[in-house]
Amino acid sequence: MYDAILLVSFGGPEKPDDVLPFLENVLRGKPVPRERMLQVAEHYYHFGGKSPINGQNRALMEALEVELRANGIGLPIYWGNRNWHPLLEETLREMKRDGVKRALGFFTSAYSSYSGCRQYRENIAAAQAAVGDGAPAVDKIRAFYNHPGYIATVAAHGAEALARVAEERRREARLLFTAHSIPMTMAATSRYVEQLEEASRLVAEAMGHERHRLVYQSRSGSPGQPWLGPDILEALDEEHAGGARDVVVVPIGFVSDHMEIIFDLDTQAKEKCEALGMGYERGRTAGTHPRFVQMIRELIVERMSGAAERPALGVLGASHDVCPEGCCAIGVRPASGRPG
Repeated sequence: MYDAILLVSFGGPEKPDDVLPFLENVLRGKPVPRERMLQVAEHYYHFGGKSPINGQNRALMEALEVELRANGIGLPIYWGNRNWHPLLEETLREMKRDGVKRALGFFTSAYSSYSGCRQYRENIAAAQAAVGDGAPAVDKIRAFYNHPGYIATVAAHGAEALARVAEERRREARLLFTAHSIPMTMAATSRYVEQLEEASRLVAEAMGHERHRLVYQSRSGSPGQPWLGPDILEALDEEHAGGARDVVVVPIGFVSDHMEIIFDLDTQAKEKCEALGMGYERGRTAGTHPRFVQMIRELIVERMSGAAERPALGVLGASHDVCPEGCCAIGVRPASGRPG
């Protein structure tokens, strides 16, 4: 039924000259002032003008190729991005030349929202239209926020970070699960918040740590538009005021350590904690953790085989394979976007 795997991601600049064209792609059609775009560009220039996300996608592809081969799955893996090379249109043209007819798509987003799911589907549809006759069909693998493999991976990385807190203070440390903030209007059209809350609960339970909360980061829209909160920097002030001595940040909403991690968390949030006199530790994202890569393989096999068993932890059950009518309002657009 399937003759290829397509890794679908956000994309990021590889060098300083890429930064502004990349951000223009991200923000095209969105009411974001140019001054704001230039401000975000400085975040990239601070790190040499290169986002880690493309390198991390290459590493994930390599790890997945090994995992698939070891389990007798010989499907080739392709990779296409929304905002930077290799763009989805470029990749679908390559797949067409290679004779690929139908691919199974793994999106590097664990949750349901417009920007994390439907927009990627729209991007694929636009790329297929540009490629024309013979463009490969692409079916999306289900959302995996509550898959045992994802929960186990995030919990393992969170536990590593928690273990770095001094033993006598570890029990009182505060876990802050972080995810990308989105406009409230967009959140109202999806199960994004519900899924994040459930995943955070499951990970905290797996870690055996009760002191936790969900916060948000990387807001980039108009100040007058309501976005999900609290922002992590506001939450750090609240935790300090409440007597917290240590925080452990677990970026549960992200699967790789890209720019929003290394700038918003490892730079801004860490500096905030230092100024407040609080200890700061940060759990790694899923990356190429063996259990995460195994999970992707399991989801591929599940979809290819039509297996009745669909592993999922918690109370929400396994997500759907095919989007039901009204799953996420097509007409909703984010007020702005933040790069990977």
